[in-house]
Amino acid sequence: MNTDELAKLGNESIEAYSAGIQASLRKIQARNWWSWSNTVAIVLLLTITIMSFSLSGLVRSQETLPRLNLAIRGLVGLVLLFTIYSLWQQLRIKKLCAEIQEKHANAEILYKLAMVDPLTGLYNRRFAEPRMEAEVLRAQRTGTSLTLLLADVDGLKQINDKHGHAAGDAVLRAFADRLKQATRGSDFAARLGGDEFMLLLPGCDLHQLHFVLERLRPFRIGIGGKNLGVEFCSGSCQLEAGQTAEEFLQVADQALYKNKRSRRPLPAFSSHRDSVHLS
Repeated sequence: MNTDELAKLGNESIEAYSAGIQASLRKIQARNWWSWSNTVAIVLLLTITIMSFSLSGLVRSQETLPRLNLAIRGLVGLVLLFTIYSLWQQLRIKKLCAEIQEKHANAEILYKLAMVDPLTGLYNRRFAEPRMEAEVLRAQRTGTSLTLLLADVDGLKQINDKHGHAAGDAVLRAFADRLKQATRGSDFAARLGGDEFMLLLPGCDLHQLHFVLERLRPFRIGIGGKNLGVEFCSGSCQLEAGQTAEEFLQVADQALYKNKRSRRPLPAFSSHRDSVHLS
């Protein structure tokens, strides 16, 4: 499974894929246990058979002993062959389990590379767009509210130019952490690229959005002995009946562009600015 194939899978599909691999491993392990049980039982039966022949030979005439010894050798040979074959099967099963586990681990790595932004740990645009489409379809079907918030970190280019890209990366990570802290379990946060972030809020309307914005209020971070302010501009919209995901995103993007052009202060912001010190 390559990154393009993983990109087409949603979160539920990835979970189903992992569950399928775990189910296959459990089946193989169950078959492995069954094979070992059969091996032990057959070896015991053959051993008992050999012992019974040996005991019966003690009470028989000397004429039958050569044939009895030959039969015993044959049974011993069968036991050895069966034991070697069983061990070979066990090694094959063990190798197969290791290969499946390795593929599972590789699939998870590819999934993270394809879907997760390595800098912030948030989902990336590749994953965010199909997730938004799914949430729009669900909200349209159930009639529940859905709000989209787009945010741009202010002055990232100036921070990179003045303090270096490491400082800019620290600002992006700090803002991503603030997004994670401001969201509920049902909310969805993603980095769309550069300094642009997306927050998808199921079950939230525009009247409730100010609670989220309050949790996202501007803050300051300490980097290398310098105290940098982190502010952002946002644009938001609520899903309307019959609106497609593309139209939904476009309306929010237009609201963001309008707020950036007017440079109006964000509503519902407290004058208090938090301080975060990064090592």
